[in-house]
Amino acid sequence: MTDVQKGPWGWVRLALATVAVATLATFLLAFPLFPSGRLVLEEGDIAPRDLRAPRALTYESAIRTAEQQQLAVAAVEDVYTPPDADLARQQLVRVRQVMDYLSSVRADSLATPSQRRAWIRAVPELAALAMTDVDLLLGLSSESWDRVQLEVSNVVDQVMRQGVREGAEDEARQQVPTLVGLDLSSEEARVTTVLAQSLIVANSFYDEAATEAARAEARQRSAVVVRTFSAGEVIVREGQRVTALDLEALRELGLQQPRTRWNDVAAKGLLALLALGVMGGFLARFQPDVLWEGQRLLLLSLLLVLFLFLARLMVPDRTVLRYLFPAPALAILATATLGPQTAAVASILMGGAVGLMGDGSMELAIYAAVGGLVATVTAWRVERLELLFRAVLLIALAHVLVLLGFHLPLERVDLTDTGLALLMGVVNSVFSASLALGGLFLIGPLFDVITTFRLIELSQPDHPLLKRLLREAPGTYHHSLMVASLAEQAAEQIGADPLLTRVGAYYHDIGKLVRPYFFIENQMEGSNPHEQLDPHASAEIILGHVRDGLELARRYHLPARVRAFIPEHHGTRRANFQYARAVELAGGDAALVDEAPFRHSGPLPRSRETALVMLADSCEAAVRARRPKSPEEMKAAVDEIFEQSIRSGQLDDCPITMRELVVVRESFLTNLKGIYHPRITYPAAPPEKTSASVRRAPGRRK
Repeated sequence: MTDVQKGPWGWVRLALATVAVATLATFLLAFPLFPSGRLVLEEGDIAPRDLRAPRALTYESAIRTAEQQQLAVAAVEDVYTPPDADLARQQLVRVRQVMDYLSSVRADSLATPSQRRAWIRAVPELAALAMTDVDLLLGLSSESWDRVQLEVSNVVDQVMRQGVREGAEDEARQQVPTLVGLDLSSEEARVTTVLAQSLIVANSFYDEAATEAARAEARQRSAVVVRTFSAGEVIVREGQRVTALDLEALRELGLQQPRTRWNDVAAKGLLALLALGVMGGFLARFQPDVLWEGQRLLLLSLLLVLFLFLARLMVPDRTVLRYLFPAPALAILATATLGPQTAAVASILMGGAVGLMGDGSMELAIYAAVGGLVATVTAWRVERLELLFRAVLLIALAHVLVLLGFHLPLERVDLTDTGLALLMGVVNSVFSASLALGGLFLIGPLFDVITTFRLIELSQPDHPLLKRLLREAPGTYHHSLMVASLAEQAAEQIGADPLLTRVGAYYHDIGKLVRPYFFIENQMEGSNPHEQLDPHASAEIILGHVRDGLELARRYHLPARVRAFIPEHHGTRRANFQYARAVELAGGDAALVDEAPFRHSGPLPRSRETALVMLADSCEAAVRARRPKSPEEMKAAVDEIFEQSIRSGQLDDCPITMRELVVVRESFLTNLKGIYHPRITYPAAPPEKTSASVRRAPGRRK
């Protein structure tokens, strides 16, 4: 696509289409399609009237289930590690160190009482000891101190064995007085208690991972709460404030309509513009003709809006009908009319739109997108019913796999809902294929779009124009069949469209129907009316069959891409027979003869398919006229046609490569050898025997 072909009007047309589609898409995504009896209510609003259930309903309440889970989680106690025995042993070592230190302080007779008090309180664990307890410790006799040391170690050992939880040290210290031996005096028991309490530390710590695992298990074990409403039961009474639980029930019953927020509308509009921008960039890179050809752009816009409208009808507030949305039909229609690249990107974006309409459902988005992509791949060229049937089966399989992938992991699988969804997924494939087939028969004539089914229809021998060609110009008809056979097989080998090539070859010479007897393939041996005509009049008739062919093509409503074969298969070639006669009549001076009246007006072939028909037409006519006696002569004739076409620039406007031309030439030679091979000259047959001799021959007797 060139910049000239785009033009300023092309940009304006593209901008207008983008704005129109984005506006309609925003409306369909953000607003309900039809007015409904649903109320716009939010949490905290006052109910304007008694809101009753229109039908019986049983559903799993997410709010009540979450509350139940919270209660279950709150009942789970914090999990602590088991008491650390090594830490307990280390603490007993510390107890002995402190006791030895206190013994040395008590034994220092040179220190003053205040110094000994300070030394005792310098121990970190004993810094908080009351001064009276310090004096009581220093005043114990040696025998009492020995008993205190033993009892402190014993009490700390008992407490640490039981385990002291982090944060619960005070609770453990409160047990100490009950563990002190009763054989101690009150002073000894007091000192033992304060020392043991000071030397107790935690050896069991909070285990966050184990606690979270216990809470998760409790949450998982929590039962799903089911709410049930009978038909006519009051959900919210008039004048009451609407709670989140009430809104949940109203949504399940389809009675609640969210309030429209303009920021939501703006967000939907931005998403629509973003999606169209992505599509535009993709098509500009891979299939620009869809953007710059007015009819194709209009068709794409109409398909997008139409299927967005269908999605808005079928997806929101539905349970089973949403799985019947025919996303594969969009893919098949776009593939057949606009190309697989357009179909692929349209399927992905339509899947996103369906997900948004389904309250952000990832299941619906992937379901629609995968169905469309599978349809794009499998319905690429549906030329026979068995291929269409295969496409339907693969689309149904894709739908089923997507639904199973989303439904099987659920904690509680509703077999009825899942079964209905799977059934709709299978029905969807058939429904989409049927809708696409009907759409193709409408789209083709309306938008002058070539489709596989339309080409198949045009290729049937009972088409009125082909029947006329066979009846009124049989030589041209059979010539067209030969050209179609050559060009179609070459198209298959270079990756061109073989069906379009074959159909185009069928109709490339239909203009000869107007004056069939002026064309050599329809003439009897030795009868050529051009020999009695002026060269200019003869050339006018020969060149005029293109104009006549285009007029017949329009009258019989042939698609534009098929009509293109009529002028393009001649390009701007010259009618050499008539030109040579004109030069001859001018005394052999070519400078006296204007070439323009003897040249076709074109255009040159602009597709590989029309180029193949041009080459096949020339090669078949040359070989039929020259009747080569050997493969070498046939090869020379074909090579001459190819060289002339390349040298005269007839192939300059079509995207065929030199490598492809080599393949095409070899294909032509192979097929022409099979058609125009030399015939064996059979000897004259001897006279047949009489019937009597034939009857006697089997039963001859010796």
